[in-house]
Amino acid sequence: MTPLLMTGCAQSPQILQVKPDIGTALPQTGNGQEIALSVVDGRRSDVLGTRSGSPASTSTIRVPAHDVIPKLQTQAEQALRRMGFSPVEDGSTNATLTLTLADLSYGPVEADAPLLDAAQLQAVLRAQVANDGGTYTGTYTAKRKQSFAIKPDWDSNNRMVSDLLSNALRRTFSDPELSRQLKD
Repeated sequence: MTPLLMTGCAQSPQILQVKPDIGTALPQTGNGQEIALSVVDGRRSDVLGTRSGSPASTSTIRVPAHDVIPKLQTQAEQALRRMGFSPVEDGSTNATLTLTLADLSYGPVEADAPLLDAAQLQAVLRAQVANDGGTYTGTYTAKRKQSFAIKPDWDSNNRMVSDLLSNALRRTFSDPELSRQLKD
């Protein structure tokens, strides 16, 4: 009877299908310059954390690279176009932008605390521009502390992580130094 009760209390894994959105308000700094864009996954794992906060838990929250990286690529292309640049295939221009999803995490607010009523979410994007022999690297972090009365369901987690990635994208493409480096 005890194993049945324990099984009933377990939380199932969540595989999110995030929908980041760059938004529309971006600085218009380009003049049609071609930018070779690549978006890569630099995370150690596609597991963000667990719904229980325990590392040994089966209630993992995942965002697979094969789902999120193409979506980040599409949003980055849209951002470059809105800024006045022209994204092209890699290798056909002197200017390149590599956008790396460096971190995406979901965990307890305090390192050793259980995930009972609040979670700390974080997304980190790293942008590296190489243009005419020079390079520029910017790191853009979006954080969110989310309190809740009951553990978030798939829709709530999907929305929170999508918003977090959208915020990190907006921070990236709103950076005036990134814009300057792209157009030089």
